[in-house]
Amino acid sequence: MSKAGVTWLKWAAILLSAIFLVSIAVYFFYPDVSVLKKKNPKVTAFMKYRMEEWLHKGKKIKVRQKWVPLKRVSPYVIKAIIIAEDDKFWSHEGFDFEAMQEAMEKNLKKKKFKAGGSTISQQLAKNLYLSPSKNPIRKIKEAILTWRLEGNLSKRRIIEIYVNVAEWGEGIFGVEAAAKRYFGKSAAALSAYEAARLAAVLPNPRRFNAGGDSRYVRKRADLIYRIMVKRGIVIPEYEELMSQPEDMTPEEAEQLEEQIESGGTAVQENAEVPPAAGEAPEGPEAPPPADGSAPALPAMPLEPVSADP
Repeated sequence: MSKAGVTWLKWAAILLSAIFLVSIAVYFFYPDVSVLKKKNPKVTAFMKYRMEEWLHKGKKIKVRQKWVPLKRVSPYVIKAIIIAEDDKFWSHEGFDFEAMQEAMEKNLKKKKFKAGGSTISQQLAKNLYLSPSKNPIRKIKEAILTWRLEGNLSKRRIIEIYVNVAEWGEGIFGVEAAAKRYFGKSAAALSAYEAARLAAVLPNPRRFNAGGDSRYVRKRADLIYRIMVKRGIVIPEYEELMSQPEDMTPEEAEQLEEQIESGGTAVQENAEVPPAAGEAPEGPEAPPPADGSAPALPAMPLEPVSADP
């Protein structure tokens, strides 16, 4: 190759590198995330991505979302999501480096860029401004936006926006729409176990139905619920009483209270362990209770649930 050709390639490489760096650097300044302190996002980049996807596939699906303030969301929802998605949410500054290292090790082992170890803040940055694509460039942009979100918004505001824009099924965004779709009630009225089921499907909300009878969803929700009980977030006896019909007779209520006091309805720590992977299930799966109460739970390891976004 001639000297002129080498020079041209050199300058072309420099130009392309400059364009790439600028495309990344722009996220240090744009968009203006500070407006989210008081302004609720109406349409996110993730919603736009899905709408274009539906249009391309000829699907007539509309986004269903209704914004609700955090005070109108069951506290169980927040607890369950944090346990399932980001157990260090209140203490980290946007990144869980231990989870990221574990995710990287998984990727290297499987030779795929799949597991991300993303925090709730990172997931929010992706939902608001980016796409679901899994590539290193998107992760760099996500990291910059996460750093800016953490620097401009309180943790309370971050989780409030997250529960209102998170995807919970085909066309379903936000916890209010999800609560109505799967349980026929408002987000404020969700029980602890219903909250656990919603949290259980977040890693893949279009594949799994929070109100369905999937074995994966049931087992994951059981684990999240058990962790909530272990941490004192849920008191099973209270949940049992509150889930009863309002027209219970005094005699029935007294009988139930005696049952609870004798330990008849509490979660059994020594319950039979479910079959391990590869073993045949003992019988057909049962759908979640219609009243949203938790089913009898199998004994499971009391460890935080990690999720691969």
